[in-house]
Amino acid sequence: MRALNIGSLLSSAESCLRLQAGGPWRSGKLSKWPAVSLARPPWWWPRRPRPKGAARAGSRRRRREPISLMKPNKKNKDDTEDFTAQLENYKVKATRHIFLIRHSQYNLSASTDKERSLTSLGREQAELTGQRLASLGLNYDVLIHSSMTRAKETATIISKYLPGLEMMSCDLLREGAPIEPVPPVSHWKPEAMYHEDGARIEAAFRRYIHRADLKQENDSYEIIVCHANVIRYFVCRALQFPPEGWLRMCLNNGSITWLTIRPNGRVALRTLGDTGFMPPDKLSR
Repeated sequence: MRALNIGSLLSSAESCLRLQAGGPWRSGKLSKWPAVSLARPPWWWPRRPRPKGAARAGSRRRRREPISLMKPNKKNKDDTEDFTAQLENYKVKATRHIFLIRHSQYNLSASTDKERSLTSLGREQAELTGQRLASLGLNYDVLIHSSMTRAKETATIISKYLPGLEMMSCDLLREGAPIEPVPPVSHWKPEAMYHEDGARIEAAFRRYIHRADLKQENDSYEIIVCHANVIRYFVCRALQFPPEGWLRMCLNNGSITWLTIRPNGRVALRTLGDTGFMPPDKLSR
C-alpha cells in the first residue's frame, strides 16, 4: 500500500476548492474548510510498522522474570515438575538496601578538587550522619564512596562509627551533570558537557542499582557516599520517573536517601534527603 502524504492531500484539496466558482477561496479566506488537527493522526493515516523482531513493552518486562530463562517440556508431566523445581533456583531471594549519602559541606571557594576539603561544619555533619547510620543497628556490608575529596573525607568520618566495614572508592560516582534538566535553568551551568558526565553516571547507576545476585541468600545493606546530582539521578531512574526532572529535588549536606530493591525488582524510596537527625543550626545545602 502506498503511504499517504498529508501535505499532498491538503494541496490537492486546496486546488479543488480554487476551481469551485463562488467557493470560499473567492474572498481569499478559507472560511468553510475545517481546520486539520495534527495532534492525533486521522483514521486513514498509515501506522508506523514495528521493526521486525522488536518486542512490545510487556514482552520486555516478562523477559526479566526467571521463567524467561527456562524452556518447559509441556508434553512430559515429569519434566514439567522438574521445570518448576529448577525455576526456584532462578529466583532472587534477597533484598538490597542502599543508603545514598550526600557528602558534607566543603570549601566552595577552592579551585581544585584537592583543595575542596570539608569545612568544620562539614566534619560535624559527617559525624552526625555516622552516628545516625550506626544507631539503625544494621549489619552493613560495604561503604563505597566517590573518589572526590569531599566524598572521601565524609566516608572516612562515617567509617569511625562503623568499625571493620570495608571501604571502596569509585570514579564513576564523581559529581557531574547527568542529563539536561527539564524545564531548563539559567542559573546553573555544568562544568562538563552532559554527554560526557551522563554516560558515566548512567554506568554507575547500572553498577549499583539492581536486584540482588542469585547467589545472595541474605538481605544486604550498602552505603554509597557521593554527590547530590548523582543521588537525584539515581532516584529518578530507580523509580522510573523521567530523569530530566532530577534538578527539581533538593538534598542537604550529609543527608540520607534510602532505596530498597525487592527480589521481584520493585523499588521503594524509604527516605529522601533525610537530615532530621541534625540540629537546625547544622543544616546546609
